[in-house]
Amino acid sequence: MKKSDPALPRAKEIHDLVLEEGEDEIERGFGSLAWSGLAAGLSMGFSFLVMSIMRGALPDRPWAILIDGTGYTVGFLIAVLGRQQLFTESTLTAVLPVLSRSSHGTIAKLLRLWVIVLAANLIGTIIFAWLISHEGLFKPQTWTALNEISTESLQSSFWPMLIKSVLSGWLIALMVWMLPGAGPAQVLIIMILTYVVAIGQFSHMVAGSVEAAFAVLTGHASALDYVFKFAVPTLIGNTIGGVSLVAILNHAPLRSDEEV
Repeated sequence: MKKSDPALPRAKEIHDLVLEEGEDEIERGFGSLAWSGLAAGLSMGFSFLVMSIMRGALPDRPWAILIDGTGYTVGFLIAVLGRQQLFTESTLTAVLPVLSRSSHGTIAKLLRLWVIVLAANLIGTIIFAWLISHEGLFKPQTWTALNEISTESLQSSFWPMLIKSVLSGWLIALMVWMLPGAGPAQVLIIMILTYVVAIGQFSHMVAGSVEAAFAVLTGHASALDYVFKFAVPTLIGNTIGGVSLVAILNHAPLRSDEEV
């Protein structure tokens, strides 16, 4: 049997590192969470913008998404490596303290964090969408790509959008789980997993909010479309993906080992 690399942290060590991070997160003050969440929302706008710039420069071919999908990784690189607070990350990190020592107080702190961070993230995305929604800022081909990608974000019906959002939440939470043991490969892990989100067109609550908000601001969608076609199914799906498919599935085996 092949022995594990002693340089790599064991699953229990990764669990404890993520748990410690989650406990720090739920204890953070309102201002700290809000400003960090706002910064993350603004940063995630670059996923939409860079992807659009790249698409505008590429021929209209089915394989183009395999290239412009790399642009989608930019916002995640900025937010994650910059230690900015993303809602989808907290569906793993901030949930572990609740799974480890469930109490009314811990659950209340988790819900408080989710509300503050999600609201701040979305405000940041709407501000970014407004900043780039003025025609004439970019080349015509980039403007066309911005409108194309933004309308694509609202084309799926409720259940397909929700299911794709589960996959997105799963991948982003897996990314968070893998980073503590990644060492110098952190950048590669972020890029690979978020690239899969891009080419799979899996809906992400924060990155997708920039696209959906842009569609509303440019008159290609209504506010109701933003809420019911995008926000509701994506929020549900990302939360399910992050909590049940990663936090529980990674936490439960370790908890079972401890009880043996």
